[in-house]
Amino acid sequence: MTVIQTTGLSKRYKRRWAVDHLDLAVEQGDIYGFIGQNGAGKSTTLKLLCGLARPTQGKALIFGKPVRDSVARRRVGALIEQPGLYPDLSGRENLRLCAALLGLDSPERQVEEILRTVGLAPGEKKPVRHYSMGMKQRLGVALALLGGPDLLLLDEPINGLDPEGIREMRELLLRLNRERGLTILVSSHILGELSKIATRYGIIQQGRMVEQITAAELGQKCTDYLHLKADQSQKAAALLERELRLTRWEMRPEGEIRIYEAVDTRAVGHLLTQAGLAVEEMGLHRQDLEGYFLERMGGNDHV
Repeated sequence: MTVIQTTGLSKRYKRRWAVDHLDLAVEQGDIYGFIGQNGAGKSTTLKLLCGLARPTQGKALIFGKPVRDSVARRRVGALIEQPGLYPDLSGRENLRLCAALLGLDSPERQVEEILRTVGLAPGEKKPVRHYSMGMKQRLGVALALLGGPDLLLLDEPINGLDPEGIREMRELLLRLNRERGLTILVSSHILGELSKIATRYGIIQQGRMVEQITAAELGQKCTDYLHLKADQSQKAAALLERELRLTRWEMRPEGEIRIYEAVDTRAVGHLLTQAGLAVEEMGLHRQDLEGYFLERMGGNDHV
C-alpha cells in the first residue's frame, strides 16, 4: 500500500521554487530516508505533507486522501524542525497539555505508555528547559505519537545530538517501525546513521527528486565497479554485454560505462581492441555510500 504519493508537488516563494514538481512515493512499512543538501527542499516538503504549507501546484495524498482530509490527518504524527515544547512544564505535562488540545479522551494511560516508549521516565518532574537535546528530541517524537498515528514525518530528528543520543534515536525509530508497524519518513544529513535504518531513500536536489532507490538497490550500487570510457560507447557497451554476459552494468549520461560485477580487465580491453574500439579510460573504482549520494546530488557540498 502506498502511504504517501505526491505528483508534481510544488511550492514557490516569490521567484524561488522551494519544491519543484516533486514525485515521491512511500510504501507502508518503509523507513524512508529523505536526503538532500541544506536548502534542497526537505523541510518544505514535510510541511506540505502535514498541512503546514499549501502547495503552489501539484497534489499530495496520504493514505489515498488529500493532506487536509481530517481522516488522513489523524493518522499522521509529525516533528518538523524543533519540537514545540513548553520549557517550564515537565515532559509529562507537555504531553498532557498537547493531548487536551487534540481532544484525546482519557490520555493519562497513553501519556505514560508513550513516555516509556521513547525512554523518558513518566514520573520525571524536571522542567523541559533542563532537558538535554536528546531528551527534547525524544519528547518531540512522543508528541508526534499522541493519538496513535500510522505515519511519522520527522525532520532531522538526530540533528545536534551527541553519539549516545543518535544511537538512542536510531533504536527508537527501529523499534517503532518493527513493533508498531509505523511507516516513517525521516530527513537527515547524517548519511552513515540514516543508512543503518532506512529501507528506501529519496534524493532531492533544488526541490526536485533526483532518485528513489531501495536499500537493497543502493547496496548493489555501492560496490566496486569497473569504470570504462571507449570510442562509440553505445556499441562498446552492447559488445561487452553480449560477449561477457553482463547483467549488472549501466551507461552514464556522459558516456561512461560502469560494470558492477567481476570481469577480467584484460578480456575487456582485448574485446574492444579486436572490435576496433579505442579504450580512452579504464580502472577500478570504489563507490561508498557518501560518494554515491554526493554524486547524485551534483557535487561535494555539505549534505
